[in-house]
Amino acid sequence: MDLNDELRSAAWRKAIKSGPNGGDCLEVAPLSGGRVGLRDTEAPEKAPFVVSASVWDAFIDGAKKGEFDF
Repeated sequence: MDLNDELRSAAWRKAIKSGPNGGDCLEVAPLSGGRVGLRDTEAPEKAPFVVSASVWDAFIDGAKKGEFDF
């Protein structure tokens, strides 16, 4: 399966805190090879951003440590 087909059939999910109306958030989807797809809930028709497993893991680790807090 090529990446475009995989992205179309991916199991996209968003944070529970985004609420029932969709909210302003990102959606994520697990992809083959440990990659992760990211897309904007308000523009799901736009091409998603795809990152490797190591990039995703580093981002999650940083988020948990508060590195991106304002």
